[in-house]
Amino acid sequence: MATITFDKVTRRYPGADKLAVDSFDLEVGDGEFLVLVGPSGCGKSTALRMLAGLEHVSAGAVRIGERDVTHVPPKDRDIAMVFQNYALYPHLSVADNMGFALTIAKVPKDEIARRVKEVAKILGLEPLLERKPKALSGGQRQRVAMGRAIVRQPQVFLMDEPLSNLDAKLRVSTRTQIASLQARLGITTLYVTHDQTEAMTMGDRVAVMKDGVMQQVDTPMNLYQKPVNSFVAGFIGSPAMNMGTFTIIDGGVRVGDAVVPLNRETLSELPADGKIILGFRPESLQVAPEGTPGAFPLRVRLVEELGSDAFVYGELAQDGAPAQTGLISEQVIARVDPRHTPKKGQTVWLKIRAGSEHVFSAETEKRLSA
Repeated sequence: MATITFDKVTRRYPGADKLAVDSFDLEVGDGEFLVLVGPSGCGKSTALRMLAGLEHVSAGAVRIGERDVTHVPPKDRDIAMVFQNYALYPHLSVADNMGFALTIAKVPKDEIARRVKEVAKILGLEPLLERKPKALSGGQRQRVAMGRAIVRQPQVFLMDEPLSNLDAKLRVSTRTQIASLQARLGITTLYVTHDQTEAMTMGDRVAVMKDGVMQQVDTPMNLYQKPVNSFVAGFIGSPAMNMGTFTIIDGGVRVGDAVVPLNRETLSELPADGKIILGFRPESLQVAPEGTPGAFPLRVRLVEELGSDAFVYGELAQDGAPAQTGLISEQVIARVDPRHTPKKGQTVWLKIRAGSEHVFSAETEKRLSA
């Protein structure tokens, strides 16, 4: 197996005003499953394609293990790629699709048959080996694409949004299969997706990108609990974090009718203008009795009941009218007890659990809270 290293890798497309990938630094450990996530157009697929040799590297270096592969042809990099659209040959059977790369490499037929059979057993494809792709479901085609990569026994797996074409239920089951399979095989894997739920549930670590620039690389839980800036805070988590720009008053920030206190460490780091970005997740809010210190009123506009969870969407209310707030979104989202959900039009009082708020500089957007 091998590590993957991006050393200040840059990609500029001809005629483009800005870099697609800008001084990208990342190291993926031997046997690690790392997920590269970000919004569409952030450069994550470009980074993956540079590792595969499908995109030119404008500056910097790419290494697999100790070997510099920056200018090495794709066929000589010892990688296997799983694409979004599966890319199966329609005229070949499942067995022939899985063994195609080995056939091209002139591996003996009995060896190809042995490897294909072994991988088919792992993926539950044994009854389907003689079928053509058109006779398979989307999930089965995805497993064939995975099998084609596995039989090559590469040093590195590259996966470019492989679950995008599957329905929601199949995505959940398939991502579990991929993560457990990777752990079993122990092959270094770089997985690209725009779905932060996939990223959080699959990766040993997650790397977040924005506009071609790496924002943060950490474990899923650290990304969730201590995002380094407001972009990561708003991108990671579903539903998204409630965020807004506020001015400090009386050692805290005014949210609706309430003043949310901030700790001394955070207050000591405040910028001169006294403006901050305050973020609080839906699950950090708790329903409180009216008039509770630090609680603010929310007029309920929508209740989303999911069985095990319930989410309330509403707007801050102040003196019977919508409040003038610094919230980026006009609505606040709160997770509530699904057994006791409020009604549409009702006003509920919510309080941020002590220590669960996230504070960022309004100027630099970097984290201020511990």
